[in-house]
Amino acid sequence: MDLTALLAIQVLYAIASLALISVGLAIIFGMMRVINLAHGEFLMLGGYAAIVATNHGISIWIAMLVVAPIVVGIIGVVVERTIIRFLYGRMIDTMLATWGLSLFLVGMTTVIFGNTTVGISAPLGSFQIGAYRSSAYTLFVIAAAVVILAGVFAVLRWTRLGLIARGTMQNADMAAALGVNPPRVYAVTFGIGAALSGLAGGVLAPVSGVFPTIGVAYVAKSFITVIGGGAAILSGTASASALFGSINQVATYVTTPVFGEVALLAAAIILIRLLPQGITGRFFLGGM
Repeated sequence: MDLTALLAIQVLYAIASLALISVGLAIIFGMMRVINLAHGEFLMLGGYAAIVATNHGISIWIAMLVVAPIVVGIIGVVVERTIIRFLYGRMIDTMLATWGLSLFLVGMTTVIFGNTTVGISAPLGSFQIGAYRSSAYTLFVIAAAVVILAGVFAVLRWTRLGLIARGTMQNADMAAALGVNPPRVYAVTFGIGAALSGLAGGVLAPVSGVFPTIGVAYVAKSFITVIGGGAAILSGTASASALFGSINQVATYVTTPVFGEVALLAAAIILIRLLPQGITGRFFLGGM
């Protein structure tokens, strides 16, 4: 029973981790239809921002929850204004541009921080379930994922900002006719997606550590999750995270982490083969 409870917590943690690293991409790719191959580097920058801020005496909680999303959100707005805004509707060009941005960010962080893993100690200590102990920080990651998904849902569904963003993404010309400034909405939306990525990178930094090429592992899982979720941005991301996270963690427990990653990829291939439009594609044409 104790082992079962611990495994359940680890499964929830795997689900929460996938949801965290994917929610920013769900905004940028799901709403804006921008294939951002630098998404993993946004996560990486969030981790570095949290670590640098902590090393300079800032509380780890402020570093993870405030500094990381603000820094990466600002970077996201700059990227949208200087690169992405000229490439809307040009999918191949966007992919090439963001791939080049990814290489640039990896090179820049390697020059600044070196090619070694850096990290910060996870706060909150540990808790015990029978004969087993686990980090209490895993519970915080689970709670953070729930709060972030609920917060994004609330903003998109019940606020003026969310209404304007959804309306602009669906019909920019009509939004402009009603007095909305679509370029500004695009910049804000891209910045929010980047900020969510930075927040995820900061939250996961104490668990995984950070190094310049960590984004490669993040971006693959993020795209698999968002595409597997389908058209409904948040419910699709949450459902795909639940499916892939459970498969990954159970396979890891039964075998090894390597086979856990293989199982996740195999599950994604089977899912997309059976449901080309994703988990929610049969039930929603868009929305959340």
